[in-house]
Amino acid sequence: MAKPPLPGELLPQERQHEILQRLRSRGRVVAAELAVEFAASEDSIRRDLRELAAQGLCRRVYGGALPLSAAVAPLQQRRGEQVGRKLALARKAASLVREGQVLLVDAGSTNAAIASALPERMGLTVVTNAPDIALVLIEREGFEILLLGGRIDPHIGGAVGAQTLKELQRVRADLCFPGACAIDAGTGLWGFDSEESLLKRAMVEASGETVVVATSDKLGTVATHQVAGIGEVQHLVVEHDAGRALRATFSTHGLAVHRADPAG
Repeated sequence: MAKPPLPGELLPQERQHEILQRLRSRGRVVAAELAVEFAASEDSIRRDLRELAAQGLCRRVYGGALPLSAAVAPLQQRRGEQVGRKLALARKAASLVREGQVLLVDAGSTNAAIASALPERMGLTVVTNAPDIALVLIEREGFEILLLGGRIDPHIGGAVGAQTLKELQRVRADLCFPGACAIDAGTGLWGFDSEESLLKRAMVEASGETVVVATSDKLGTVATHQVAGIGEVQHLVVEHDAGRALRATFSTHGLAVHRADPAG
């Protein structure tokens, strides 16, 4: 039986495959550390990372690389995915809300779950760009609802564009819940769609505090458009199974990390 090649004997394609495996398991890789692991020069590792980034398999950052988050599926599909996990996240996120607050709630299946979990009769005002979230709240007691207008993107499930941004500029909120496509402790919150990312950015700017609620697959990843730096996020709600080391990387950047209860 042939022995597996030693690290220094790997072909570039084999080494790139191993780098991807480490990227997915660790959440980030550092070129200098990979050079030691694979007994290769840092120039060779940087070339590997450039080639992986060109294939859309990672994002190059100073000194290494980050994994890319998976592209966001249409809202109709997302509604039926990870339902129990999103409900557990929603209950933890809703526990951060205080009486009389104004909330900005972005479109998305996790945020729709948060709307369902918000406590009633607390004098809450909810501003949202998502018709389905407004409908959820209409059926519950004690909410003032403001639906932002504009062009509805069926993939996103909410209004986006110039009109939506203009209406949002007249709003000041206590808390916002921007939908999270990806979040990394070093580079912040990310989105895939340019118009949607601009709206998320405006939500952060219009709010006193920002709460990011993210399933585990979005932690330690990046996407196409940066929404906010990590210093602009005050709270991160993660799943119960989010690793301690990964949670610690966010805590060290000043975020209050809230761990959801196990999904039922």
